[in-house]
Amino acid sequence: MSTTTGPVSTGQAAPTGVVPDLLYSAEEQDLRDAIRSLLAGRADWPAVLARTETSETYDTGLWQVLAAEVGCAGLLIPESYGGAGASYRETAVLAEEAGRAVAPVPYLGSAVVATAALLAAPDADLLAGLAAGTLTAALAVPFDSRPSDELTGRVRVVGPQPGDPSGQVRLTGTIAGVADALPAGVLLVPADGVPAGLYAVQADSPGLTSTPVVSLDQTRQLADLALDNVPGRPVAAGPDAAAAVRTALTAGAAMLAAEQLGLAEKCLEITVSYLKVRYQFARPVGSFQALKHRLADLWVAVLQARAAARYAAACLAGGDPDSPVAVALAKAACGDAATLAAQECVQLHGGIGFTWEHPAHLYLKRAKSTSIGFGTPDWHRATLASLARLPGPGAQ
Repeated sequence: MSTTTGPVSTGQAAPTGVVPDLLYSAEEQDLRDAIRSLLAGRADWPAVLARTETSETYDTGLWQVLAAEVGCAGLLIPESYGGAGASYRETAVLAEEAGRAVAPVPYLGSAVVATAALLAAPDADLLAGLAAGTLTAALAVPFDSRPSDELTGRVRVVGPQPGDPSGQVRLTGTIAGVADALPAGVLLVPADGVPAGLYAVQADSPGLTSTPVVSLDQTRQLADLALDNVPGRPVAAGPDAAAAVRTALTAGAAMLAAEQLGLAEKCLEITVSYLKVRYQFARPVGSFQALKHRLADLWVAVLQARAAARYAAACLAGGDPDSPVAVALAKAACGDAATLAAQECVQLHGGIGFTWEHPAHLYLKRAKSTSIGFGTPDWHRATLASLARLPGPGAQ
């Protein structure tokens, strides 16, 4: 895949007052076409549904194709580490397509969250492995963690044991509800110490137990982690570690909003298609005015969500100082739009929409689970109000 795929995030602030281009570039469209074609052949909904009923809920084979052959794992990683040198705009395209297909791949945990943490606290070896698609990583935090959360008290540094190499520490603690941890080869674990830090832990290390959780959304299964004197290698310490985790969670919220956008668009698409061919009283049910109004309202919600998601991706790509506002707006708007679209998809399909043999429930479960991930819409609206300095309820 071409390594020149659009604007690159340089970490420098965009010029004040310049509105980023929210349209998709030709390169982004080409990337979308490639991913959509691959997912249509490898992750159609019957295959996704069948996988949720097995013990291997993640499609690691599909992820290997996306990560290594298509190059999706290295979109955010600079060319100096072997990546594509692209930006959050291109990564958002991947997220949208993964949302449309409810694809059971760890792109969010590895190609977004873990990668963003490692870009904020650069680790050449881990970044090179991620870029090549030979390594999958996950940030070991609960899926409902919010960008402003202080992730302390779960894991602590207990010091090295006799014979441990210089610089290695031991970690002990538990972390519940970690997304994309099951297929990860490396876990990035925030831990308390003097100072607190971020540590790289091999997933097959002695003393590390990863227990799958029966999740609402089995296409992104959660896991509970337990660490008992597990060896860890320092990645960042003190304020650098806290900043890396905060950056990762912010990026995760923005790209999860893009995923919700893709899911909402797909729900609207298949619902409109169904209402065109489903007949009642000798006419398509889509011709009934009441249903037209519901679809029109949903279309407006999706359109607004697209603008918010694209703005957040563009702000992150350009290092815009408005990024916190943009991310909060996107996660709030897209979370509501995805849930509404999935609910309407179930209801407007009538009886068949409630069956296991129809994909509507896959979209509804993904929409519900992502509405909690990295902050609920209500939390992000409260954050947005704070950032915009809006008065709270009852203020004079």
